[in-house]
Amino acid sequence: MSAPAAAPAPLHLVIGEEELLVERSVRAALDAARQADPEAELRRVRVTDLTPPELAELLSPSLFAEGRVIVLEAAQEAGKEIAEAVLSYIRDPAEGVTLVVTHTGGGRGKLAKELPAALRKAGAAVAECAKLTKAGDRESFVRNEVRRAGGKIDGPALAALMETVGNDLRELAAAASQLVADTGGKVDEQAVRRYHRGRAEVTGFAVAEKAVTGDRTAALESLRWALQLGVPHVLLADALADAVRTIARVAGVGRADPFQLAGQLGMPPWKVKKALGQAQGWSPEGLAEAMGLVATLNAEVKGMAASADYAVERAVLKVAAARNRR
Repeated sequence: MSAPAAAPAPLHLVIGEEELLVERSVRAALDAARQADPEAELRRVRVTDLTPPELAELLSPSLFAEGRVIVLEAAQEAGKEIAEAVLSYIRDPAEGVTLVVTHTGGGRGKLAKELPAALRKAGAAVAECAKLTKAGDRESFVRNEVRRAGGKIDGPALAALMETVGNDLRELAAAASQLVADTGGKVDEQAVRRYHRGRAEVTGFAVAEKAVTGDRTAALESLRWALQLGVPHVLLADALADAVRTIARVAGVGRADPFQLAGQLGMPPWKVKKALGQAQGWSPEGLAEAMGLVATLNAEVKGMAASADYAVERAVLKVAAARNRR
């Protein structure tokens, strides 16, 4: 029989402003709680959205003894009453509740500034997540990421990766993981240059081509690279619309010689030939749906959507799904 999981720490302090490290630390606290109780509920709430009674309700023990993980975000913004409520709670944490407090280390009020010290004194598990501002710290981070993924990276490759990807930890972490997967674990400078060249070649048309062939995973991956590279939302929307409309036009005239259709449709023969191949997987209903999606997206990327990133991603996924619909 396996030994029962150790009880998770009831208090966690995640301190610092490096978002990736903060998220990982919160996830680690949640994973620890779910080792003891796989059904432990996660609740995330910003400190400024709470009143003391609401906080008390969140942190009160469950009647049915279910585990609970409460993430109290941006605790440096806590007002006097909420800060006092948190300080009171950490002196006697409730059984079955894991409290994770994220804090930048500063604070707008005296009590908010005192929260980290009070949590440390109360025995909280502490995760330091300070910004990695020094090049040496970021290099160590990348080496650790590669090692975590099961690989090794040499000095020239590390320098090339820092040069081509930049300082954003999320991008560096993603690049490290992908490079280990692509190389079988041994990351050299040539692999980094090849990886960066592949990123630079991502365009709106590459994203659109994967979407209209129904390759959801590849379309989403290409889209995320394109967004990171700064390809404008309008160009991504135009490329997707062009691909869908070309398929619709070609499908509407039926199969024929590409050179004859090229003259009839006013398109280059190579484009007609490609669209003929792509059209074979589309149903009339799917095409009609896709036409509506790209028309909506055109308006969204020109100011109608609250988030252009989300609008483009949603349209790409829905076009890919429409292609696969029968």
